[in-house]
Amino acid sequence: MDSLEKAARVLDLEIFELQRLRKRLDENFSRAVELIKEAVDARGKIVVVGVGKSGHIGAKIASTLTSTGSPAVVLDSSNALHGDLGVIADGDVVLALSASGETDELLRILPAIARFQVRIIAICGDPKSTLAQNANVYLDVNVEQEACPLNLAPTSSTTVMLALGDALAMVLLEARGFKKEDFARFHPGGMIGRSMLMRVHQVMRPREAMAIVATDTPIRDVLRAMTGVRAGAAVVVGEDNQLLGVFTHGDFVRHFQSDSRIGERLVADLMTLNPVTVHKEKLAVEVLNLLQQHRIDDLVVIDDDNVPVGIVDSQDLTRLKLL
Repeated sequence: MDSLEKAARVLDLEIFELQRLRKRLDENFSRAVELIKEAVDARGKIVVVGVGKSGHIGAKIASTLTSTGSPAVVLDSSNALHGDLGVIADGDVVLALSASGETDELLRILPAIARFQVRIIAICGDPKSTLAQNANVYLDVNVEQEACPLNLAPTSSTTVMLALGDALAMVLLEARGFKKEDFARFHPGGMIGRSMLMRVHQVMRPREAMAIVATDTPIRDVLRAMTGVRAGAAVVVGEDNQLLGVFTHGDFVRHFQSDSRIGERLVADLMTLNPVTVHKEKLAVEVLNLLQQHRIDDLVVIDDDNVPVGIVDSQDLTRLKLL
């Protein structure tokens, strides 16, 4: 087998184990979701504990849960009996991860955890294990074979654990009504956070940077106006200054192919009527949606009176790291 064949074998084995996991989903999963939701709704938290590779997977699951509205902390099993049990409080839910369910470091702290009024959800591969037998809910992550050619290194087993943790987090997200706006509050430094928290007026080019023309403006003068402000579109307004249409560089190129004397024509004859617009107070994420939905590069920003107050160029969104 060459490298590609070996890599494909690893992926095939992990996909196979994920398919087995999917078939095993049952009422225990639903019960786990209920227990976690009840705890979080009552202002409790999820305490995630695991050892070795399971500990690494647990840390990622805790991070995903926290970032999607279900507060989670990681309990270091090696320090739990030396003060770190203080992170647990009555009403919490403990998510315990162990492939075998017999990890010594984990089993040593089970009696101490049991002194709290908490529910334990075991994520392990043996329903008869000590961990599973001492849990309120058991989620089965057993695998028939690791993707490791020696069947030793945790590979398929950790993939299955991680996927199950993602499933828990995403189902909880929906059950608790977690929305994009909530995600943005927890991720203000990321693309989603920026696009969700910023308003259109914060990302648009202001009116003075727009090419604004009247309906009786010849196309040659429209092009001059666009060039003067380095814009890809001109906004056409009426006598009341309200928006009537737009004319873009793309429009000019298309019409020029069939009419070489286009420069003498009036913009009113060639502009796009009723263009797509966005209100200045809308969230910037709506700009992203409109640009993608209508496949346009420029979006006119209006106020309450349908007066153009700015324009959003997709290139600006790239500069602002919103695209």
